[in-house]
Amino acid sequence: MSEEKKDLGDQAEEAGKDFKEEAKKTADEFTEGLKGAGGDNKKILAGILAIVLGGFGIHKFILGYNKEGIILLVITIILGAVTCGIAASATWIIGLIEGIIYLTKSDEEFYNTYQVGKKPWF
Repeated sequence: MSEEKKDLGDQAEEAGKDFKEEAKKTADEFTEGLKGAGGDNKKILAGILAIVLGGFGIHKFILGYNKEGIILLVITIILGAVTCGIAASATWIIGLIEGIIYLTKSDEEFYNTYQVGKKPWF
């Protein structure tokens, strides 16, 4: 009986080691995938946010263009209220155009233009 318990203990220990190795491998793969998804290239995130929430300038904040993001936000909220939505409509159109431009560029071209070259508009 003692022999069976020892075998069962060895099996449990071996299964634990296997689980630990698999968990470490999965965690490493997840970390690598996360680096690739977020990374330095924010093209898809910025493009979708520009199309959906372009008037608020969120895509500008994502790319690090804080001044331009604040400009869009102020125009949408303040001037939009003063002009009965005309200024807000213009900023939404700008966001839509920028989102389409972002998503149609290649990853390399987007990265070089908007993240390395720091081109804030169109």
